[in-house]
Amino acid sequence: MQFTQMPVPFVKMSGTGNDFILIDHRKPRLSREVMPEFARLVCRRRFSVGADGLIFIEDSDKADFKWLFFNGNGSEAEMCGNGARCAARYAYMQGIAPAHMRFETIAGIIEANVSDVNVSVLMTEPKDFRMNREVEIEGQTLQLHSVDTGVPHAVLFVDDFEKVDIRKTGSIIRFHPDFMPAGTNVNFVQPLENGSFKVRTYERGVEDETMACGTGAVAGAIIGAVLGMADSPVDIITSGNDRLSILFDLDGSPAASNVFLKGLANVVYSGELSAEALLES
Repeated sequence: MQFTQMPVPFVKMSGTGNDFILIDHRKPRLSREVMPEFARLVCRRRFSVGADGLIFIEDSDKADFKWLFFNGNGSEAEMCGNGARCAARYAYMQGIAPAHMRFETIAGIIEANVSDVNVSVLMTEPKDFRMNREVEIEGQTLQLHSVDTGVPHAVLFVDDFEKVDIRKTGSIIRFHPDFMPAGTNVNFVQPLENGSFKVRTYERGVEDETMACGTGAVAGAIIGAVLGMADSPVDIITSGNDRLSILFDLDGSPAASNVFLKGLANVVYSGELSAEALLES
């Protein structure tokens, strides 16, 4: 596959351990057809830049900008909470959008507010709640809860992460027939004594545990609140030991509205992607 107009300037960012490559694509460099493979190649760790996902920033006639978001395996995702926070700070730093902005995603219009390195986003309203799902996993019945917080998430509460093989169990649930054909992200949520939660997430599209997942943090916090285990705001401790804050209104039934995800969005470095970043033996 041929990619044109190299090198390509980019910025690498981290949203509490969820890392992304961001590219200003308002003047197109790549055709839409090659973007998934381009994303897969540059997101490879050790062989290229390496990231959980790649974000193209483009012009929008509905908002300050729109994004095209690709997971590390090249699949396109509807939404990513930490990616949204990084995209917002990037757009503000580049003069693309004001501090309070709106941008277009497949999941809908996202509102964000940038205050130095702290970014909050108003998430799309959670939907498709399914509580107390009994799912058979290798002869064992697990009680799962699920909700779509922009992308589908399954939530499993655990007493001790050390007793769970996150990668193995996460992969089995992610591809379980009950969640097909789209599959699901999988969150392992451990309640803490102070009313907060520690969340580890197996991410669909990355096909591994990531150091943080914004939509997963939202899923864990809201499901925990629906079950009476927490009240807004809920602090989430990520796999990378960073902190996200989730604010929301519970509307019963179950339902939630006015869902905000807050946390740091840090610039790691900027550079240019050369043609050699795309080589694959």
